[in-house]
Formats: sequence, structure tokens, C-alpha cells
Amino acid sequence: MQSIKFEGIEEFLELSKESDSGWEYTVSWIDCVAQGKDMGRGIFMRGNHAPASVLSRKLHGDPKVKAPFDCPNIMLNSLSIKAFNSVYYGKQRTKRANARVHYDPFFYPLDAVNAWNRIYGKRGFFQYQFVIPFEGGQETMEEILRMITKSKQGSFLAVIKTFGSKKSPGLMSFPKPGLTLALDFPNRGASTLKLFEELDAVVDAAGGLLYPAKDARMSAAFFKKSYPQWEAFPQYVDPKFSSSFWRRVTGEA
Repeated sequence: MQSIKFEGIEEFLELSKESDSGWEYTVSWIDCVAQGKDMGRGIFMRGNHAPASVLSRKLHGDPKVKAPFDCPNIMLNSLSIKAFNSVYYGKQRTKRANARVHYDPFFYPLDAVNAWNRIYGKRGFFQYQFVIPFEGGQETMEEILRMITKSKQGSFLAVIKTFGSKKSPGLMSFPKPGLTLALDFPNRGASTLKLFEELDAVVDAAGGLLYPAKDARMSAAFFKKSYPQWEAFPQYVDPKFSSSFWRRVTGEA
């Protein structure tokens, strides 16, 4: 595994392109609340499988720690999120670092903490993930990062990746060529929902989509515009099955 500190969306895109041919897995953490010259900084992680002969422990490890209680909502503020992100970015001292790691922390970093969702308190959290086309993607992503910073509602865990050109055969598939950003936002009620509506408008204007599998509040209008093939999907739905998501975004039972 190699981890590389990057200083903006442009460098992230360069690393993504550079890694396409020689690395099987790539993913990046991004500081979504950094401002000024630090905006868009993050850590790019790429890896290939090591030989089976170097496997040194069992295939899957148990969580090492457990969140003992629901964190008070007052702890989840812009200052604590900014402090966490600064520490996380700064923990890697060098520009590039190489290491051999087990696949658990590479693929499933949150599995190291049992009941990690309790960190977000009793109000819980929203997941928000979108994809935007490569064309104009850098400028759109930078605009979205500025909006998040201005709102003072950030994310401890923000993951940025790119999707390639391979077309998915699924009717309701989310991936399309472009940049995708996934964020977890502490639930602050109306202010969080207002931010999402503003982000929706930017994603929509860029020709992007939201990820339905992580959605809890997308409007029916945005869903139908993003996934026009939804009208062909109901024939495959078990008539005895109904979900609040499907009723919300289609108006069907």
C-alpha cells in the first residue's frame, strides 16, 4: 500500500489518472473543511494484493475498540471536526509512505470500531454521496467544499474517488464516469437538510447524481430526473414489498 498526501482536487485527479494502470485499488480521504490554500487536501491511498505467503494473521479481525456511549451532540461541532481532520492529515509526516497492511484496515477501516455510529450521538447522522462528470468536475467539487466549509457542518469521514468508463448493466446503477464524494454529516435537523438542498442544486446543475442506496431525503423530482429508467423498474419489484424510499421518490406503494 502507498499513501500520498495531496494538496487539492487537481493533484487528486492527477494521482487518480497516474494510478489507473499500475494499482488495483485506490481510494482517498479528503479534508472537507480545510480553507484557503489547504482546501481540498487529503490522503490518496492505493494498493495491490500481496502474495498469499505473507498473510500473518486470520482472514478477518474483530473490532479493536468499542464506542461506549452516544457522544453528546455538543461535541460534534465545526471546531472538533476541523481539529480531527487536521490531526488525521498531519499524522503522515512524509509526502509518500509505503507499508504492507492487512486488508481489514485498507478496505474496512470503520470495522476497527464497534458501534462507531454512536460517535454521532442520539440524533444520528446522514450519509450524502454524489457523482459528477469529469468535465467541470474540479470546479464543481471545489464549490461544494466551499459550501460545506461555509455551513460549518463538516464530516469526519469524507471519501473521494473516481469512477471509470465501464458501464454497469443495472437499471438503477449509480456509478458513471466522474468524481464521487461520500460524506457523513451529524444530524442537525433543518440546517443539515437545508445544506443538502443547496448541494443538490449544484450536483444537479453539473449533471450529477445522488446515491440512492445511501439516501434518506432526496426529492422525487431529483430522483426521477436522475434515474429516468425508474419507470422500467417496478415490474421487477415484488408486489408484496414496499419501502419508504420507493414511496417517497416515486409516489408508488
